[in-house]
Amino acid sequence: MKKFIVIITLAVLGFYLGETFYELGFGNARFEHGVKDTYLEKTVSELHVANTVTSIIVNFRGFDTLGEVTVLFLAATALGGILYKKKHHAGDRSVLFPASRIVMSGSKLLFPAVILLGVYIFVHGHLSPGGGFQGGTIVATGFLLMLLAYDDFTVSHHVLSYVESFAGIFFVLFGLAGFCNGGTFLENFMPVGTMNDLFSGGIIPIVYILVGFKVAAELTGLIYTVLHEKD
Repeated sequence: MKKFIVIITLAVLGFYLGETFYELGFGNARFEHGVKDTYLEKTVSELHVANTVTSIIVNFRGFDTLGEVTVLFLAATALGGILYKKKHHAGDRSVLFPASRIVMSGSKLLFPAVILLGVYIFVHGHLSPGGGFQGGTIVATGFLLMLLAYDDFTVSHHVLSYVESFAGIFFVLFGLAGFCNGGTFLENFMPVGTMNDLFSGGIIPIVYILVGFKVAAELTGLIYTVLHEKD
């Protein structure tokens, strides 16, 4: 009976998926000048965003970005679950050799600059090359530097969990707000401002800031867990 139910469910699902793909009309011209030209034109005329890649990732193909963030979250969760230990102690790290005073002093000096650079990159993702994924990775690199240099440097998993959760929740909420005026997921509903201004691009810079915080929290937590794993 269970096999029969599974077969029927898969058959129904396969039928509707096939029908959906068939109705898409692959190969038919949907845009007068092609997709890339439409993206280039609407990025400037409708969104007032200088970085076309950003507008595509966060707006035109925002649902794909949600999938990418979800994949990163699941990968970090799976690895964290494999390496998880109930209690970590500061100084109990799998570092091969202690850091020298030069490395420690340099890390302390560079740490604020690295964090500031990462934040700058995901805040200005709609104006220049970069964005949430790149900026979040740089922020996590700053924490990695401190974790390798100082045995007593710790990060709070509770804080990282809250940051990651709130960033993900607000990402989805901003995406769902696009449906309010009959639009689509992550469709812009805010004033677009003036091109090349910091406060421009509608929801795009806000979404990229959320992505930056989420990526930074996930990677930092993952790094912390890996460094505390013992053979």
